[in-house]
Amino acid sequence: MSANTARPAKAAAEDEEPEVMAQELKQIGDEIKLLRSLLQSQLASFAWSDMEGKTPNRIELFKHLLGMGFSANLIRQLIEKMPAQYEGDIAIKWARSALMHNLKCADANHDIMDKGGVYALVGPTGVGKTTTVAKLAAHATMRFGAQHVALITTDSYRIGAQDQLRIYGKILGIPVFSIQNEGDLQLTLADLSNRHLVFIDTVGMSQRDARVTGQIEMFRGAGRQVERLLLLAANADGHTLEDVVRHYRGNGLAGCILSKIDEAVSMGPSMDVIIRNRLKLFYITNGQRVPEDLHSANAAFLVDRALRAPQPGSPFSLQGDELTIMNSAQASWL
Repeated sequence: MSANTARPAKAAAEDEEPEVMAQELKQIGDEIKLLRSLLQSQLASFAWSDMEGKTPNRIELFKHLLGMGFSANLIRQLIEKMPAQYEGDIAIKWARSALMHNLKCADANHDIMDKGGVYALVGPTGVGKTTTVAKLAAHATMRFGAQHVALITTDSYRIGAQDQLRIYGKILGIPVFSIQNEGDLQLTLADLSNRHLVFIDTVGMSQRDARVTGQIEMFRGAGRQVERLLLLAANADGHTLEDVVRHYRGNGLAGCILSKIDEAVSMGPSMDVIIRNRLKLFYITNGQRVPEDLHSANAAFLVDRALRAPQPGSPFSLQGDELTIMNSAQASWL
């Protein structure tokens, strides 16, 4: 073999070495992840078995609340504080009292209607922002008169969204303004400075949409304080609700409104997310009627709903040792 033929072969071998090394490193990394997952799963199983032996009353409460849709994170915080002698119905009553204490509901006698100001309803698509804006405006109009209330819409994406709000405005006898950008918002709010309450209906967007940050910045530069109210759908799962709160929270978020409680089989996930994120809950909605289906939040009612037994025969109900398996699986998530 000539020297000229040997050189390309040697060069090709040298080029392959980094690729082979990269594949080997990836394989080693995957094996480490697998070992870590197995170890975390095993440790979680040991911890669960140890707790079952030492504190069976806390395990029973853990199972009960987990079945209601509460997160393991919140349940752990609760059972750590529960007196050791509580068990059975007494433990459940204690948990109910603790959940009520930690669910921060706005005082019905000192809500946003009395305070006044500018409120923007924000949240993902389909949670009921436009209908809820109309309900709030209707309550405000009945209380203070049409001359003290106004509506603004930023939703120019959905076909008929502005028309829907204008119909509500016409029925209530209050003006509806459409804005496109921060400059329009500044001018419109300046003209509405004599109004006691101004409600802003925003375009629905995914919590992971980059425009969410732009929306927050627009309200921050509006020239007047704009407080955001986050609409959370009670029929959404806990993972989704947690993701929504994480992306929509920040300066200017006054609290939340819980919609669609009439469509929710379990209230545990929504109560869990609101409690853990320490959100103030102002209102709940339970239907499409304007303005009847808007109510002040009541902690006792909501916690009782959340602790109501799930429908029998649900395919999502856990049996026997399946709870241990699920706990181990969650602990091994990377």
